[in-house]
Amino acid sequence: MKISVYPGSPYPLGATWDGEGVNFALYGGNSTAVDLCLYDPTDHKKEIAKIKLTEHTHQIWHVYLPGLQPGQLYGYRVHGPYEPHRGNRYNANKLLLDPYAKAISGTVEWHDSLFGYEVGHPDEDFSFSKSDSAPYMPKAVVVDHNYDWGGDKAPKIPYHKSIIYETHVKGFTKLHPNIPEDIRGTYKGMAHPETLKYLKELGITAVELMPVHHFITDRYLAEKGLTNYWGYNSIGFFAPDVRYSSNGTLGEQVVEFKDMVKALHREGIEVILDVVYNHTGEGNHMGPTLSFKGIDNASYYRLVDKDPRFYMDYTGTGNTLNSSLPSVLRLIMDSLRYWITEMHIDGFRFDLASTLARELHGVDKLGSFFDIIHQDPIISQVKLIAEPWDVGEGGYQVGNFPAGWTEWNGKYRDCMRDYWRGEHSMLAEFAERFTGSSDLYRDDYRRPTASINFITAHDGFTLHDMVSYNEKHNLANGEDNKDGESHNRSWNCGVEGPTDDPEVLALRQKQKRNFLTTLLLSQGVPMIVAGDEFSRTQLGNNNAYCQDNAISWLDWDKADTDLLEFTRKLIELKKNHPVFCRRRWFQGQPIKGTGVYDIAWFLPEGNEMDDEHWNHDYAKSLAVFMNGHGIHSVGPKGEAVKDDSFYMIFNAHHEPITYKLPPKKYGEKWTKILDTSNDSFNVKHDIYAFRKTLKVEGRSMVLLRCPLS
Repeated sequence: MKISVYPGSPYPLGATWDGEGVNFALYGGNSTAVDLCLYDPTDHKKEIAKIKLTEHTHQIWHVYLPGLQPGQLYGYRVHGPYEPHRGNRYNANKLLLDPYAKAISGTVEWHDSLFGYEVGHPDEDFSFSKSDSAPYMPKAVVVDHNYDWGGDKAPKIPYHKSIIYETHVKGFTKLHPNIPEDIRGTYKGMAHPETLKYLKELGITAVELMPVHHFITDRYLAEKGLTNYWGYNSIGFFAPDVRYSSNGTLGEQVVEFKDMVKALHREGIEVILDVVYNHTGEGNHMGPTLSFKGIDNASYYRLVDKDPRFYMDYTGTGNTLNSSLPSVLRLIMDSLRYWITEMHIDGFRFDLASTLARELHGVDKLGSFFDIIHQDPIISQVKLIAEPWDVGEGGYQVGNFPAGWTEWNGKYRDCMRDYWRGEHSMLAEFAERFTGSSDLYRDDYRRPTASINFITAHDGFTLHDMVSYNEKHNLANGEDNKDGESHNRSWNCGVEGPTDDPEVLALRQKQKRNFLTTLLLSQGVPMIVAGDEFSRTQLGNNNAYCQDNAISWLDWDKADTDLLEFTRKLIELKKNHPVFCRRRWFQGQPIKGTGVYDIAWFLPEGNEMDDEHWNHDYAKSLAVFMNGHGIHSVGPKGEAVKDDSFYMIFNAHHEPITYKLPPKKYGEKWTKILDTSNDSFNVKHDIYAFRKTLKVEGRSMVLLRCPLS
């Protein structure tokens, strides 16, 4: 194949088609030479050209090839010293993926040649492999960035009006009976009218997609017949994973992804990506050489200072990307901007975000990563959600991220689980979490919406399993049930796993309603895990990361329609009443002219709680008054926001408790609109005058409303 070779440009990085040819640019660190290898799009194992790059600007190798078209497959071979003891792992026998590849065709086919050393050699990674890895490597794809967005606009839904739905592209539609079989489990399946209708009717405002960056399935999983289903093992930070494409592998996956985003936006639904910038799929010093490790190991990873053969591992995956280095920072920022500007993504959830905050070894919330995010005019304007922990020392950083960030509130999850399973815990913490966790966020000038509230997430039990199992049941993972969290704060309601006992089943349903009601009516941003709204089960598996099968996929035929309808009404209730969607903190002060506070807490006798009552760890019941006149906020046109007032009673005690309603100044007549001891919202609309009593069943909640006057 005869190809003309022009010098090209060092920017932009990656492969860029301009309509007449393709510019290739690769950051090479301390490499001594780079070969660009082109492959036949009809046979990815057939090399059709090898071009030795001669242009080298600011550590970036570059070349321009006129006449090359989108759909072209390519990879790199990078030359340099192989010195593991010095952190250098160059090996030109290994074909490498472009870190800036916008699409990747194929997946890794595990073979010993993928490793920079000779597998099984007594010198381990100090040995040097001369075998060619190209036949077993996926290839990068040149893509055409032109796309008709058709006037697509970002929904830009404010946090206080957001309902986030965490889901998996494949798992959500793989078993859906009303979606054509050939597009189930794909981006196109997520854009299907059935999917859109379901999300819209449920009331979801944002889907948070589990990782779609092209990822690696570890060799040990593949050899056991398993896969990295969750996808937290990225190798391509610009490429939508090809496994979720129904239309093709030569760039069609990019178009299909954009179609999905455009379809969701048309329905007013945002798209948030779960992104994994803390590590890559190349593992530790004994891992494969697929991209970064062979391009310039020391310029991408955190290496042990005293012995750079080894990697600092704050992620539990073998390596950690070094976000304090310019090459890594540029990669992350370029990737984020690409997904916003080219793919129209509305936000990101950062996996193990504390890792990104580590300057040297400690966590620094004012680290360079956050500085760059804050000053970036594009990235700073989308939703930024942190998973505020990693596995390293000092990695648990809930409440410590800077302004502009929201956080998965792990303290909310733990507190609510403990409360409803009847653990001895302080009511003060329950009240704090229910009202937005001001102890975590208020001092940093953040608002209640800094708290992403959740009861369950992809990692752990589903909601149904949380009320059905005390212990994890992960034998299907092939690790002797040793993997996964052992302390789940779950309660099986008396029987482990499936049962026909009607009392146990009724209690489990009630507990699900308790959790969902608490979650959706708390201040902050609620996140629901896909399927929790209709009792999805993983059969007690709390670490289904490797289960690309019916354990993880949503089983639509077994949907609990009663719980689904209950959840729909809860979401509708939250959206219709700003008292549950406050933008500002409760002040704990009287509302002018009324003498009534914006929030007040009560004992069963109808008296307000004092300091002594908050500190009783045996107490299981309390009530809260939320004043619709005390929202302290304005609407989009500057209008004062007012609402009905609500009185909510929580009873985690196993027996019924009789509650007396508060004095007249809080409300003359109260209508019961919700009782979680029933199967659905209260349809009788029982009315209670002030100071009247009502019985609240054991382990249940009651919600009463006093109309705005």
